[in-house]
Parts: sequence; structure tokens; C-alpha cells
Amino acid sequence: MPNLYQNLIFTSNFIFATSLVTIPIFALENQPETLPADISQLTSVSQLSDIQPTDWAFLALQSLIERYGCIAGYSNGTFRGDVSRQAASLRAMSRYAFAASLSTCLAKIQELISTTKDSLITKEDLGVIQKLQSEFSAELATIRNRVDAVKNQTAELAANQFATTKKLEAEAIMTVASVFGENIADNSDNNLTFAQRVRLNFVTSFTGKDELNLRLESGNIPEFDENITGTGMTRLGFDEDTGNNVGLDEVYYAFPIGDRIKTTLAIAELELNDIAEPINPLASSGNGAVSRFGRYNPIVRGMDGTGLGLNYQLNQNTNLGFAYMTNDAVLPTAKNGLFNGNFAALGHLNYQPIENLGIAFTYIHAYYAGGGESGINLTGSTGSLTARSPFGNVSTTANSFGLETSWRINPKFIVSGWVGYTKAESPVTNDDADILNYAVSLAFPDLGSEGNLAGLVIGMPPKVISSSLVADRDTSLHIEGFYRLRVTENISITPGVFLITNPEHNTNNKSLFVGTIRTTLKF
Repeated sequence: MPNLYQNLIFTSNFIFATSLVTIPIFALENQPETLPADISQLTSVSQLSDIQPTDWAFLALQSLIERYGCIAGYSNGTFRGDVSRQAASLRAMSRYAFAASLSTCLAKIQELISTTKDSLITKEDLGVIQKLQSEFSAELATIRNRVDAVKNQTAELAANQFATTKKLEAEAIMTVASVFGENIADNSDNNLTFAQRVRLNFVTSFTGKDELNLRLESGNIPEFDENITGTGMTRLGFDEDTGNNVGLDEVYYAFPIGDRIKTTLAIAELELNDIAEPINPLASSGNGAVSRFGRYNPIVRGMDGTGLGLNYQLNQNTNLGFAYMTNDAVLPTAKNGLFNGNFAALGHLNYQPIENLGIAFTYIHAYYAGGGESGINLTGSTGSLTARSPFGNVSTTANSFGLETSWRINPKFIVSGWVGYTKAESPVTNDDADILNYAVSLAFPDLGSEGNLAGLVIGMPPKVISSSLVADRDTSLHIEGFYRLRVTENISITPGVFLITNPEHNTNNKSLFVGTIRTTLKF
């Protein structure tokens, strides 16, 4: 007997593709040449339109069910045919309904044989199974075809389903901050401030690969800019002052085209760095550098608004980014609109020659119409006022070039840096200016404990190094240090300080210190 069951387990044609059991002839090679009388002398059920409770097939299947429990759902362990009306008496079954029950039972028996070393299935039962399969081969084949059709339909529905997945991502920043030193502006008392910023991102996916993001934001963290300190070099990297009014800060839809292209369509507040993603590990406003300048290259801060971005994964090591955006598309007036107002066009190459080294090249062509309330801002409020608008509030064209690199020397030490150069020209005054900025940063991930991060940044904020009008005569340095302590998976506390020497690239101005303790909560 054990040899018989071993043959069954290792027989590849033992079951149909839909888990229906098929008993091979050689599995019965050790049996008598004739089946037992109660089987071999039965009338063929192919002559019957329905299966009666007194038919051999019904009784045979009922016996298998009671012995092996291959059909669940009958409280007393018996097989009663059609019980749709909860009748206690036995009823006739159609051949197809009977075959469906037979199919279920055969699949269960096959499972028992394949998972049990010493099968309890007898030779007689194997004979009964083969006889049932032979008599109901047509009906079993029909069931198999229908099951295959259902599987195909299910797969098609899964591949083309339209089921949205929504989630809420929230970030709250609370900070204590102040500026220390003799401010350039006369209206600042260096008061200690306690403020907050809250962001709620409502993220929806329709296919599992796309993302619709709507961000609500409010805050009262002041901008330590020229209105407070006399220079934009002292701005925090997470400032946001809406008077605690809630506003729609970001709306975009990102979706793939094929396997290599990611498309981002933004209605509001798309930033160039969303397409030309910084490789600096200190780039996050909530968890990275505490200063605005220390996060990433200022040349990609020049403009945000409505736009279209594409990221093309050329190969495993190379990503190309392209973007076009404008911040005046909703104003159908002079020097506004999608193509005749402020705009920026970006080309970006991110190359990773080896696993721990990244290099990024960025080119941006931007046009500022001038004359508006927002004025000209070539540096994203990070450098001197001269670098921000070298020709005043008049039409300005800028071509910017950036080089960025990041090298993970080991898991706990990363060296990064960037340099940015902008050639600015005014088609109105025919003036030109050259603007330069650079920085080097050191990052120490997991310093002291997993999730912690220490960072150092040394650099020069944007400076007009030459101009047909006015150039910055001296050099300011930005020196920053911070330590992010992860309290829990969702909470971190980051004390940090940065020093600005010769603010506004002017040695007549005394150094300014900005100190802060940033607490970030994410959930």
C-alpha cells in the first residue's frame, strides 16, 4: 500500500490545472483486474438527466464525503443534495451541480494525499474516484473551463480597477528661535520667538502608482529677512508666516508613463527642487538643516507655481529631469499668463556612477517680467539684496548652472557640496551681472543613536561677484551646526545655530547669530 500512495504523490498528471483530481491508471496496477462488484456492475449515469439520491454516483460521493470530510458545510457530516429549501429529505441534483460537488471533493482528497505521508485512502476508494471521474468527465471539463474564465476575468478586473487609496500625512513644527547680534535693520529687538508651522497632506492614489497631493498649511514662524535683520541670509529653513490662516499650499498630480517616465502636473506651488531633487542629505525643512541657505543650492529656489515636470530614468544610474513653470498663470493681464509672464525652464541630470556617490548637473533659464509687487528674486531670498535683484524691479533674464555632489564615505559619514552660478541680464537696461554661491556640508547619520543626525554647513550665500551696475564688495560666510535627536519614530528635537559673517557681503556689518530649537512631529 505505501508504494501505491507514493506513486500518487509523485504523479504529475494526478490533478487537473484547476485542482481537480485525475487518478492515473498505473496507480491501480496492484489492484485486481476487475473492480469490486458494487462498482463494476453499476448502471452508467450518463443516461440520467438528474442524479437521484439512490444512484450509485450519489451514494459513492456521499461515502467519500463522510470518510474524508472533503465538503464542509453539513452539520451532520452527510451529503443531502439540494438543500436550498432546508428540506430534511434527500433531493435530486442536476449533473452539473453534482459534478461541482465532486470537483470540490476530489480537490480535497488530492490535498490529503499530498500532505499526508501515510494516506488512509483505500484501493476501493481510488477505484470509485476513477469511475466518478470517467462518468462525469464532460461536466468536470465544463467546470474547469468556467473556473479559468472566472480567473481571467478576475485578473482583468484587478489590472484595470479604479480603486482609490487615500491617506493623511501630517507634520507639525514648533520652534523657539532668535537672532543675536547687531542687526542691520533698525526695527529689531532680537526678541525670542515661539512659533509653529503645520502641514496636512491629503494623498490619493487611483492606480497604486500615481499620486494626487493636496497640502494645507498654516503657521506663524517669522521670516528673519531684511524686514527684521536687514538681510535674507538669516532666514530659517522652515519659516512660514500666514498669520495662522490655513491656505492651500501645494496641489499636484504625479503619474507614470511607461516604466521610466514620471510626470508631475502642478496647479500650485510646484518647486524646481521637486523635479531636480537635491542629493544633499540635509535638504529637509523638518529634519535637515535649520537655515534656508543650508538646505540646497539656491539657484533652484528662484521660482515656484504652476507647471509640468518630467523625470526620465535613462538607466539604473542616470535620471533626467525637465520642468516648465510659471507663478503668474492665473492672471490674464499684461506680463502674466502661462507663456508671457514669469517662467522658468529646467534641465537636470542626476548621475550615480557608484552606489555611494551622486553627482547632479542643473541648468535653469528664467525670465522675470518685473514691475509687480513680488519684484525680482533670483536667489530665493538666501543671498544679498543685490544678488536677489541686481538691476532693480525691471525685466530680468537669468541663466543658472549648478553642480552638486554627495559622497557617502561610510554609513555614518557623508560629504556633500554644491556650487551655483547665475548669469543675469536685463533686456530693458542692457545691464548684466554674475552671481555665485557655494557650500560644503558634513552629515553624520545615526550619531549617538539610530535616527539621529548631526550636520555642519559652511558656504557663501549668493553674491554678485561682477556687475555693470553694483557688485557685492566683500564676502559673507554661512557657518551652521545642528544636531537632530530622534525621541521617537515620529518626534525629533533639533537644536541648531548658524553664523553669518559680514552680512550682505559687507565688512561694515557685524556678524549675526541665529539660534533655534526645532521640534518636529510627523504622523
